[in-house]
Amino acid sequence: MRATATGHITICGPGDPLLERFQLLRNIGQYDSVNAGAQIPLSTLTLIYGENGRGKTTLSSVLRSLGTGDADLVLERHRLGAANPPHVVLGFAGGVTAQFQHGAWSAPMPRIAIFDDAFVAANVCSGVEIGTGHRQNLHELILGAQGVALNAALQVHVARIEEHNRALTLKGNAIPAAARGGLNVDNFCALPADPDIEASIATAERNLAAARSADAIRQQAPFLPFTLPAFDVDTMGALLARTLPDLEADAAAQVRAHLRRLGKGGEGWVGDGMTRIAGASEGRDHEVCPFCAQNLDASPLIAHYQAYFGQAYDGLKSSITEAGQGIHITHGGDVPAAFERAVRIAVQGRTFWNAFTDVPEVELDTAAVLRAWSAARDAVLTVLRAKAASPLEAMTLPVETLALIRDYDERRADVAALSGALQARNTQIAVVKEQAANADVAARAADLARLQSVRARHSSPVSGLCAAYLAEKADKTATEDLRTQARTALNNYRENIFPAYEAAINTYLQRFNAGFRLASVSPQNTRGGSSCTYNVVINNVPVALTANAGPAFRNTLSAGDRNTLALAFFFASLDQDPQLAHKILVIDDPMTSLDEHRSLTTVQEMRRMQARVSQVIVLSHSKPFLCQLWEGADIAARQALLIRRDGVGSTLAVWDVNHDCITEHDRRHALVQGHLQAANPAAERRVAAALRHILEAFMRVAYPAAFPPGMLLGPFLGICQQRAGRQNQILSQPDIDELRALLAFANRFHHDTNAAYETEAINDQELTHFSERVLAFARRN
Repeated sequence: MRATATGHITICGPGDPLLERFQLLRNIGQYDSVNAGAQIPLSTLTLIYGENGRGKTTLSSVLRSLGTGDADLVLERHRLGAANPPHVVLGFAGGVTAQFQHGAWSAPMPRIAIFDDAFVAANVCSGVEIGTGHRQNLHELILGAQGVALNAALQVHVARIEEHNRALTLKGNAIPAAARGGLNVDNFCALPADPDIEASIATAERNLAAARSADAIRQQAPFLPFTLPAFDVDTMGALLARTLPDLEADAAAQVRAHLRRLGKGGEGWVGDGMTRIAGASEGRDHEVCPFCAQNLDASPLIAHYQAYFGQAYDGLKSSITEAGQGIHITHGGDVPAAFERAVRIAVQGRTFWNAFTDVPEVELDTAAVLRAWSAARDAVLTVLRAKAASPLEAMTLPVETLALIRDYDERRADVAALSGALQARNTQIAVVKEQAANADVAARAADLARLQSVRARHSSPVSGLCAAYLAEKADKTATEDLRTQARTALNNYRENIFPAYEAAINTYLQRFNAGFRLASVSPQNTRGGSSCTYNVVINNVPVALTANAGPAFRNTLSAGDRNTLALAFFFASLDQDPQLAHKILVIDDPMTSLDEHRSLTTVQEMRRMQARVSQVIVLSHSKPFLCQLWEGADIAARQALLIRRDGVGSTLAVWDVNHDCITEHDRRHALVQGHLQAANPAAERRVAAALRHILEAFMRVAYPAAFPPGMLLGPFLGICQQRAGRQNQILSQPDIDELRALLAFANRFHHDTNAAYETEAINDQELTHFSERVLAFARRN
């Protein structure tokens, strides 16, 4: 059932979780093993009275645990000294039970809303301080279920991004710093691949080396040409084949025959002798032999010798001699050493320039070249020497000599190719010289470092580490997109809900007679999560929630103000709940720290809320407060329980609220009225003692200024007597006289005016007479 706004009773719907009984409270808080509650049915309005320390908060914690599923709220209240764990059984409408056993609830009951100290501490403040957690919890409270779902979705993405960040840190740290070359992880992993990276690095290394060696490069010469001389085989062949065709064949034959008889060197010896005839014949009229001085006129060979060894012969011999000398000049002497030196210089140049540009290897076996060269040269000279010995004999280069020349020519071609290749690099060397002259060493070092980082980036295992990092980064970007979408949805929702919530809070604060209101209730997005902020406005002056000095929440609101604010937060959050009609509303000691002037308004708001929810359960240590709720509630929709002492623990019982709603003053009136209606000798002394209290209570209400708390009726009568007949008169003289007479009788039965008050004799007729007069005096206007 549920009470409507008009006070009528309605039957709860099938989804309304009406709590019907506390069937079992065992080993928890003050409750040892309580099943008395199983026999006490609860109603749509259930009031539970208990003194402080008897177990109200335990019941509230049990219901909060059931609503939130937090088992610790029950486990932490395990009864001291109990051997077994807490065991709770709650009965709900429709025969449904919720049981807490073995550290957990059998089924959740999320439709329970609770206001208690835990609500205040979680959502408003801890003592006088407001922390980050309070603002975050208040943010969720304002959002309600739909907004909490949106915020939860956002926080999932936020938490996932934090996971991405941690993973990125781990995966980034796994990439060696030495490989990155000073680059951060993102820039390093973004380096594109270079298919010719090794060549690029080699070029960069040379450029850097060139920049660092600018002076040496400027002084270093480019490659000079070096070649090997050739053997003119055709010319030598023609020279070797030459004879003297103008000599008569018979004469030439006779001369050659004679020369052969002379043996080796004979031709040379004869030819030399022919040059000496003139000197030996000087002063004579005929030519003589330079050896024997005989007349040569009779010699048959001398004419042939003259023809044979004439000018043509000398020319031939000279050509042979010149050819030999040319071979010595071109292929002998210092020429081989110069060649070796040129090769050595080329090797040194290659070693130098190869650090700055590509230079072909100088792979030349100079010893082999010299051997081939020397062999060819010696073979050629041997042939020429043979020709010189027999100038008129036609000769050819032997096959062996030609083979040696061919071998030499092959090596000579290799030398020429190498020289050409080296000289071809002189153009690039010129570029190196020009660049080195204006090079920036730092820039080229940076270029090289970047290329080395590119190589490291795309080499194993770093490439795999970077791939993992980039994949995680892409996942983070996708999650950030989801976070942005979720935040947009949440912000759109909050734009509507927060202004409405601020208006609702201020409405409740106004109803609670609070001397302040809230302003700028708005959400905030922080790294720690979404939260709420607001200002307290007092006398139209905004007061910050936190401040190092000056006015702030902690020093401007009293304890009653803070509790009033918490209650306003609670009720305002209920206003935003679309499932409010199905809620069980539990309120634990709402009057804690509340000022008396807010008691009635609190009762009024609870009555309004009772008409909007499935059930209201109020726990309090204040009987007057609970009595106010009880008196205004529908009789058929209310129930009251009492938490009372049971040995060293507590138990539940039905509470007679009507009895406790009667004041002591009402009881005294009832006592005196009862005596007037029927005599009761056993109550006569209590009736007599009640008369003075009735008079005092009447005077306290009728004349509060003249009869303040603590004043006795005797002094009050003295003041009344002094003012009688004056403008500031309190009582007329007849009233003074009547009051004095009544007081004279009543004082006989009070210890402060009669030491023997307990043995004072009582006359029924006299008591009845004064009782009538006291009641009549207390009814006067």
